[in-house]
This record gives sequence, structure tokens and C-alpha cells, in this order.
Amino acid sequence: MTGPRTPTPFGSLLDTLTRQRGVKAGMVVSESDGIIIDSNMQIGVHGDRVAALAASLYRKARMSATAAGLGTATFFQLEAERGRLCAAGRNDLVVVVVTEAQANVGLIRMELLRAAEGFA
Repeated sequence: MTGPRTPTPFGSLLDTLTRQRGVKAGMVVSESDGIIIDSNMQIGVHGDRVAALAASLYRKARMSATAAGLGTATFFQLEAERGRLCAAGRNDLVVVVVTEAQANVGLIRMELLRAAEGFA
């Protein structure tokens, strides 16, 4: 990660997420258009691409869960060979984390859900 951050509305939330072992990036993204509102990323993470993908997948998962009568989707995880993309959202905001493959998803999930609760 980079040096000290300039205080932002989501700065402490992102700092908490990116301190977790194996986390490469944390972002707060608009669900409707995938635009990054705030972020804390390591160099090499393609933030704009990841944000757009995460917002689109989260939105589709939320709509699919509702259509299937399962209620509101609260957490989304995409697992790939080189890492994971995890997201939780509320009120058109999605908090997104990009992790290494060996990261502790249980702990990250808990922090993401806690963060999304703050979007009330």
C-alpha cells in the first residue's frame, strides 16, 4: 500500500479492509455504474476494470437472488486461480475487496458485511 491517506469519508473503512492479510485492494463503488468512489489499492491492481466487473456481478447476483425468492443478496465472492473478488453492498454502494488466493475469506466476509451495514 502507499503512504498515509488523506482523510476521506470511507478512508478508515478501506484501511481496516486492506490491513487484512492477503488483501490487495479495497474499493467503495457505485453499484449502478461501477465508478470508484474511494479506494486503497496496491500498484498493479486494475481498479477501474475490477470496479466495473464487481458492480455488474454484484448487481446481477442481487437481482437474481430477489427473482429466485431468496431475499436480498448480502455477499458475493468470485474465486479464480490467482485470487478472489469479494463484494457486499447496500443502498447503491458496493464495498469490494481483491485478495490473494490464500486470504482468509471468512474474516474478510465479516469485515465486508460490517462495512456495508454502515451504508444505511
